[in-house]
Amino acid sequence: MSTGDLYRLASDLAAEHGPKAADYASRAVMTLEAEGAHERAQFWFLMLVLLGDISSGRVDPRSRISIH
Repeated sequence: MSTGDLYRLASDLAAEHGPKAADYASRAVMTLEAEGAHERAQFWFLMLVLLGDISSGRVDPRSRISIH
């Protein structure tokens, strides 16, 4: 999955669920970590970070971004 795909997914989640999207992602991280599904938990942690960036206005999900 490309960086752009990740941001589009986070943007879609934020647009559809608003502030609750971060709650969903946070619960997914905790549940998956408890189940030992660490790679899946890492994905949702990344979604949580991206959702935070979007909701705080640090990034515009419609613009092209790069992660270094």
